Amino acid sequence: MSLEQIFVALTLLGLLMLAGKWLRVRVALFGRLFLPSAILAGLLALLAGPQVLGRLASRWIAEDSPLANGVFPEATLEVWSGLPGLLISVVFAGLFLGKTIPGPRSIWRRAGPMVAHGQTLAWGQYVIGLLLALVLLTPVFGVSPMAGTLIEIGFEGGHGTAAGLAGTFRDLGFESGADLALSLATVGVVAGVLLGTLLVNWGVRTGRLSAQEADAMDTERFSEHDERESVPRFAKTRSIDPLSVHLGFFALAIGIGWLILQGLILLESMTWNTDGEGLALMEHIPLFPLAMVGGVLVQVALMRLGHAKSLDRRLINRISGAALDVLIVSALATLSLEAVGTHIWTFLILAVAGIAWCLFGFLVLAPRMFPRDWFPMGLANFGQGIGMTVIGLLLVRMADPDNRSGAMESFGYKQLLFEPVVGGGLFTALSLPLVYQFGALPVLIGCSMLMTGWLIFGLWAFGPEKDQ
Repeated sequence: MSLEQIFVALTLLGLLMLAGKWLRVRVALFGRLFLPSAILAGLLALLAGPQVLGRLASRWIAEDSPLANGVFPEATLEVWSGLPGLLISVVFAGLFLGKTIPGPRSIWRRAGPMVAHGQTLAWGQYVIGLLLALVLLTPVFGVSPMAGTLIEIGFEGGHGTAAGLAGTFRDLGFESGADLALSLATVGVVAGVLLGTLLVNWGVRTGRLSAQEADAMDTERFSEHDERESVPRFAKTRSIDPLSVHLGFFALAIGIGWLILQGLILLESMTWNTDGEGLALMEHIPLFPLAMVGGVLVQVALMRLGHAKSLDRRLINRISGAALDVLIVSALATLSLEAVGTHIWTFLILAVAGIAWCLFGFLVLAPRMFPRDWFPMGLANFGQGIGMTVIGLLLVRMADPDNRSGAMESFGYKQLLFEPVVGGGLFTALSLPLVYQFGALPVLIGCSMLMTGWLIFGLWAFGPEKDQ
């Protein structure tokens, strides 16, 4: 593949993102649904590609029609298909870069109830999915037991995680799993916004949420962080563009993650997988969760050296956000509708079960696991559980735009004890090879124990009566 073909593919991606933004602004329905422009751009590319426009042209015009492969060159689609697996490492490397990482005691004091509730929801998604795989999806529809991991990967992990695990799905013989996970992620985002909006209105009408707290929100100002700090040192250097410096730290974090992964693979080959005859887990782990670990190590090192605020968190967010936008557009543009159609019942069953579990977690578990302000606190976890982190942030801003409950800080601190494990963390990456190697039942038992443990702990340690 030539550099010119890669350049054309990236140029077309940029034009698609402009088109997605135009649709987001011009079509009022998309604005009311808070659909990200990147998702609209990706769906537009999917419609204009070989699977929709190309198939319609072949059927209604001629098989050799110029539009038989859609409006995009084949080389462009090939470039797009490879981007998600690369860019997801950029997104995860920046999760903790530029953040001040407090001590564990401080984090737990602010985010303990949210961690317990969020962990219960995440492990419950594995329990629901694996149980369905064992009793219905595999015996009735012949789907791989690894389908039991799709709810957590698609809902909690989101588009980035689903696309980043495409190589693992392919290596383990469940290639359609990546397409199903991406489709579930799209359903999760839409369902999270729609149901979240309905829940906020229900909360106001029933007095569970005050109308002042659930005031209108300017969505154009919505961002993950609103930090009003002094300009970081690396953001005002003149010897090199600050963007270049920050890209270098991204590269450093990803490089450290790569070294950790290679070390784990080497350790595995020298111990339990000698000569390739034992248990192979590490070789199936993608790079992105370890890139996140690399980012944490880089930030901790900066803090120890007295440069805790040297990186500009706003610029880090811009880099991560751009990478995530490109990732989402390219992943949706190359989504296999045929794979989803082949496993349509699996997709529908997992989607309905995942949404039902998230609603149960909010309506039933949240009032019993949060000592106070259960509605905005639980809504944040509901949003993340059904449609990844950004939907959780969006819903908590809708429910409490002035942050009177402190839910925003608690939700932010929660990620330090949450995302390294689930929601795209190490266990999310390990879940596929674990089911592949051991089967769904042992993994189901382990996840059930963890879900039950977090549930009991949350009810015992943080219930409503603890605030009295």
